[in-house]
Amino acid sequence: MGRVRLTDTILRDAHQSLIATRMRTRDMLPIAEDLDSVGYFSLEVWGGATFDACIRFLNENPWERLRALKKHIKDTPLQMLLRGQNLVGYRHYSDDVVIKFVEHAAKNGIDIFRVFDALNDIRNMEVSIKTAKRMDAHVQGAICFTLSPVHTIESYLKLAEELVALECDSICIKDMAGLITPHHAYELIKALKRDVDVPIHLHTHCTSGIAPMSYYAACEAGVDILDTAISPFAWGTSQPPTESIVAALKDTPYDTGLDLELLGKIANYFKEVREKYRALINPISERVDVNVLVYQIPGGMLSNLVSQLKEQGALDRFEDVLREIPIVRKELGYPPLVTPTSQIVGTQAVLNVLMGERYKVVPKEVKNYVLGYYGRTPASVDPEIKKIVIGDDVPITCRPADLLEPEYEKAKREAEELGIVSEEEDMLIYALYPQVAVDFLKGELKEEPLEPPVEPSAGAPAVFLPTEYRVEVEGDTYIVKVEPIGGAVASVEQMPKMSKPENVEGGVLASMQGTILRIKVKEGEEVREGDVVAVLEAMKMENDVVAPKGGVVKEILVKEGDTVSPGDIIMVIG
Repeated sequence: MGRVRLTDTILRDAHQSLIATRMRTRDMLPIAEDLDSVGYFSLEVWGGATFDACIRFLNENPWERLRALKKHIKDTPLQMLLRGQNLVGYRHYSDDVVIKFVEHAAKNGIDIFRVFDALNDIRNMEVSIKTAKRMDAHVQGAICFTLSPVHTIESYLKLAEELVALECDSICIKDMAGLITPHHAYELIKALKRDVDVPIHLHTHCTSGIAPMSYYAACEAGVDILDTAISPFAWGTSQPPTESIVAALKDTPYDTGLDLELLGKIANYFKEVREKYRALINPISERVDVNVLVYQIPGGMLSNLVSQLKEQGALDRFEDVLREIPIVRKELGYPPLVTPTSQIVGTQAVLNVLMGERYKVVPKEVKNYVLGYYGRTPASVDPEIKKIVIGDDVPITCRPADLLEPEYEKAKREAEELGIVSEEEDMLIYALYPQVAVDFLKGELKEEPLEPPVEPSAGAPAVFLPTEYRVEVEGDTYIVKVEPIGGAVASVEQMPKMSKPENVEGGVLASMQGTILRIKVKEGEEVREGDVVAVLEAMKMENDVVAPKGGVVKEILVKEGDTVSPGDIIMVIG
């Protein structure tokens, strides 16, 4: 029992949870020195989705953000969230890439690495933990907290013991969905404090509304550090507000000793910042939703589901998807729902609902998960589902990264040939995100506007009825009539290619909104029913598009990189 310390997430998880990681560096730097003078245990500033969002949406170099923050924050340790072998991406990277990334993160200013694996498979954390230790960083081994028949206090204690054996300096209970109740918090932390001799850090979200109570129970159990967020970016799917926790613990044995007046000044600054980003805050992300205790959906996953369903013109199916998620999760062996397993479970649930038939469409990532390429599942995958997803294939049992060839030197050569790198950090950007990195490093990406475009009127996204649109193209206005073809529609771009689209037979249709990642056939090529003819990237997953019948590819109506909507004709097979 004693003084409790705080880590503030305002520069990372807070805005990731509420505004999809869109806070710009220019809005962080003016307040950085005040944040540094608070006396926090650490400031979480990097990792998670920030690396990807900087490049993809903000046209910012994430390495430059880290260096700039380190220049202004001299006394408070800077912390990052690292997805183990996934680093800050969505797949396992080879060990040489992991080592290089962790080395450069430490050199550029990261003092504390919070390392986790979505499946709590410690084999996927070892290389990053050992590298960070070698760089003299503080390593915080994170345990993803979730509720299921196989996730018990005993199982969590075993994980903590393994992490301490790897010389982790502290243990984090990472409750990404806001599931931990006061009872859970007290019992688990009490057990950890008895079992391991390192500081215990608790991270949760306010989604269910119980986080502040769980934090007080954690204090009574002996927790050492809590995650909070300055109030304008707190509550909802973010963390409990820093000022409220400081005030609640004042004059108790757990008093943080932090200055509420200084925190108030910082909060006033972020109130103005929040106004700049208000259009990005989804009301769903701010509401208390006790259903999270049933569906176990983290904040970032919740906002992502809303976005996915909007893209597909199917927001009315939101409740159906929420009910489907725990079913899919059970069938896939109770994975904790955190990146990337949250996307794997969430996207499969969306597809099960939208396709009208469960597992009719199975993304590549779901197949790889069942094959063991993400790591050991907490419980066995349902045998029937396993058969549907991978057929007679046999899952791997080794550490997934053992199957990966070294990638760094190959990526370095490619980047140098493209003439897009000037420093080693650039090569790591390319190694992690080769598709986006080329345009970014060439300087060809633009920062997205803060105000999102006005959404179409109700009903417009779901184009399943005869309707007319007024379309403006480079200043010229056209009236375009879109008519259904067997329950779906051809896109506006395809209309000039088809004189009578309603008569097109053998059309291969896009089943959902997405981007054409690969065309697998050529015009004139013969295909059989069920052959993969294209790959569609939708909802961060790769989905095979198969030939509905055998024949010859008469015409391909899209190219790689094109965006398609549900029902768009991708190609015609005759």
